[in-house]
Amino acid sequence: MNSIYLYLILALSLSVLIYFVPFKRKKHQESNTLFTEALNAMVRGDKGKAVNLLKQVVKQNSDHVQAYLQLGNIIRDDNPDQAAKIHQSLTVRPNLTNEIRVDIHRALANDFYNINQYEKSKTEAKQILLLEKRNLWALNFLITLAEKNQDWDEAANWTKQMHRVTGNKKNEDVAKFDVYKGLDCLKNGKLDEAKYFFKTAIKLSPAYSMSYRYLGDVYEKTRDLVKAVENWEIFAGKDLENGKRVYGNIESALFDLGRYSEVENFYKRLLNINPSNFDAVIRLANVLEEKGESGAAMTLVENTIISNNKDVRSELMKLKLNLTKSTPIELGHQIDDIIETLSK
Repeated sequence: MNSIYLYLILALSLSVLIYFVPFKRKKHQESNTLFTEALNAMVRGDKGKAVNLLKQVVKQNSDHVQAYLQLGNIIRDDNPDQAAKIHQSLTVRPNLTNEIRVDIHRALANDFYNINQYEKSKTEAKQILLLEKRNLWALNFLITLAEKNQDWDEAANWTKQMHRVTGNKKNEDVAKFDVYKGLDCLKNGKLDEAKYFFKTAIKLSPAYSMSYRYLGDVYEKTRDLVKAVENWEIFAGKDLENGKRVYGNIESALFDLGRYSEVENFYKRLLNINPSNFDAVIRLANVLEEKGESGAAMTLVENTIISNNKDVRSELMKLKLNLTKSTPIELGHQIDDIIETLSK
């Protein structure tokens, strides 16, 4: 009798397996197909369709962690609190691979960042480093957080760790944080401390130009104009794009020092480095005109027009130099040329 019952139980179990296993496999296949469609919708930017498909996936298969993960990522911009809840629920799932855990903590770091909970965001990024100590995304994220919080020491430390991982030791990446410290001191009137940080940045990375600019500003405030000019000129020579910001400072300081005649040589040095530096051309042309060398100023501007005829300032400078020499009709023609250039 017992053997009959045992036979019936085994037969029933077998029939359940025969029915349930293919059914479960079919459901998983369907959910995976829906998940693929959801990913395609995300690629196309069809956010609404992707959300609907992902909701179908998790309804069919509650073990589909990637679907929950992507669902939270999609709704983060509109509902970051809900995204965080979805992602937090995944942290307690058993048997997750390290790769999935990293993705979950990354998602949570972004969730908390969106709702301005920066400490929690930092904690999640650090969790990633516990799983993958060489994770570049986490290191970059922690640097960004430290910069946002203006914690320059922490930003520098994470940057150094990044350098150890990548092997790309760009000292200017660390030096800039000393410059930021110096700027904080400069803003608060702590000139000696500011000078210390700017000099530290120069020692760490002599190529980083901004250190020289702000060190020059400190010397200007302490009326040490000689050193101010020295540092501003180094900045202008190293950063050809932004160097024009200190041209006026240099001219004013040299005038106060009784060395205004050196301005011409300064601009000539810049043009030797980069002949197409039109800001230096304009400034030098003005200096030459003030010296009574209008012909040399005009030649300088005309040569620049030949090499760079897209800058309307060259035509305006020519107009200025011709104001006392040309007839009204000639000046009118020049103005017409400028208008035509602007219209293009």
